Amino acid sequence: MGDTQAYLKPVDNAIILAAGFGSRFVPLTYDTPKGLLEVHGKPMLERQIEQLIEAGITDIVIVIGYMKEAFEYLVDAYGVKLIYNPDYATKNNLESLRLAAPYLKNSYVLMADNWIERSPFNAHESHSWFSCLRFDGPTDEWCIESDESGRITSIEIGGADALAIVGPAFFDEAFSNRFKELMDEYARCPDADDFYWEQVLKDHIDELVMYVNDQTGNVHEFECLEELRAYDVSYATDSRNEVMRFIADSFGVEESAITDIFPLKEGVTNNSFHFALGSDEYVLRVPGIGTDKQIDRRSEKLVYDSIAPLGISDEVVRFDAETGIKITRYWHDVRSADPFDDRDLEISMQQIKKVHELAIEIPHRFDIARMIADYYALAESAHAIRFRDIEETNRKVRRLFALKKRVEVPEILCHGDYAHINILMLPDGEGRVIDWEFAGMGDPIMDVAMYAIFAELDKERIDLALRLYVGDEPTENEWTRHYLYVALGGFLWCMWAEYKQALGQEFGEYPMTMYRYTKDFYRELEKRGAFEGISDTWDPFGIQSE
Repeated sequence: MGDTQAYLKPVDNAIILAAGFGSRFVPLTYDTPKGLLEVHGKPMLERQIEQLIEAGITDIVIVIGYMKEAFEYLVDAYGVKLIYNPDYATKNNLESLRLAAPYLKNSYVLMADNWIERSPFNAHESHSWFSCLRFDGPTDEWCIESDESGRITSIEIGGADALAIVGPAFFDEAFSNRFKELMDEYARCPDADDFYWEQVLKDHIDELVMYVNDQTGNVHEFECLEELRAYDVSYATDSRNEVMRFIADSFGVEESAITDIFPLKEGVTNNSFHFALGSDEYVLRVPGIGTDKQIDRRSEKLVYDSIAPLGISDEVVRFDAETGIKITRYWHDVRSADPFDDRDLEISMQQIKKVHELAIEIPHRFDIARMIADYYALAESAHAIRFRDIEETNRKVRRLFALKKRVEVPEILCHGDYAHINILMLPDGEGRVIDWEFAGMGDPIMDVAMYAIFAELDKERIDLALRLYVGDEPTENEWTRHYLYVALGGFLWCMWAEYKQALGQEFGEYPMTMYRYTKDFYRELEKRGAFEGISDTWDPFGIQSE
């Protein structure tokens, strides 16, 4: 390698990136960060830390994000430093490395979720290098070419029968200094959120001197549970995960029979993933953080039991009312309804109208006053409500509830969470309504309004939704109820999101958008004279039902 070996550089430290969720490893990563999953009895991250310490590298920085508290014990166990990346859910690992930029000198850079058999680390290094693994046949990895000295000359995403960059890297100080400059430049790019730090290396490989360190057979990156099972056979019978045990117990099988696991949705209320047992395919829904305080899973199960014979929803195979875990059959070639497509919007409106026309009765109500009161109290106790005009908006909400009592109609079973993502469009053009966790007795037009605000429709399309539901020009009473539930629904989901944000889940502009629906459609009702003779003395925030 020529003069790159002229002298050895003492390694200053190591930076380990551990912020990500590890979506391809669901359901294990629902309760354990991927880097802390055990391989042969040792968490992958701990093994790397111990290998670094054995090489004399004791200054170790770990960038954390998802389930950040799970890493705190490492401070006492190994003397590491922790850096929190608050944007771990919305930005890729370039942002994590950029947060650790002040520590980049002669530094190792590692991913927490690699398993390394024999340590490649040393107290001194002569040049920058990247661990590379050989892949036989086609691969989607970041494949490299190198010259006779071993210097990487190009990086391409995807290839065949090639070396690819996987695992730890070493940055010498000159490399680090230039790389920090480039990271700052990339952070200002419009699409910076999507970048891996390797993108910077790929784009600037001509000036960033990096050599191949072939670690084939030594460094392991597990893409899914089945790959981990192949390496650590203990996972075939015991994945150390309650959800996997739930599936095995539900079907009376060993965990090894559960295959083809991949995530479907990381939602605001629930997470879900696909799995297979032989030729049968299923979806498992896991309730999200904090939903035990918000959703009565026994009531949800009752709704599913009530509508099961009607063939209007997903096919439930197992529902555990204690945990809220639900298993349904998986449908191929389905998609969510597109609320901005007129035909999909019409199908969505007519499908929920079919449900309403059945006039199903259940004991549970969709008590929007109780829900607003509860979510408001939760958000307020968490000091999460930051709208400066909240007291004035509360006055408007009180008048909205008084209006609701004036125009209320006989209640029937409503979905309560009627969003376009909860309408599956089948290949034959039929729709199926899923996720009935907020269902209860209520005003049917509430479902139309909820659909509109979940899709963040403008007023023109909000009006179209009601027309398609009614099938004719709505009456004044129907317009009033529609705008009323757009306004109340906006406030309900704004408070819900504020509370969820206090738990650490980020919603971006969503709370503001919902809050704006409350104020804008209050104004629309004012224009129509809907509040004539109505006071604002009734208080839904007394934690009372209507």
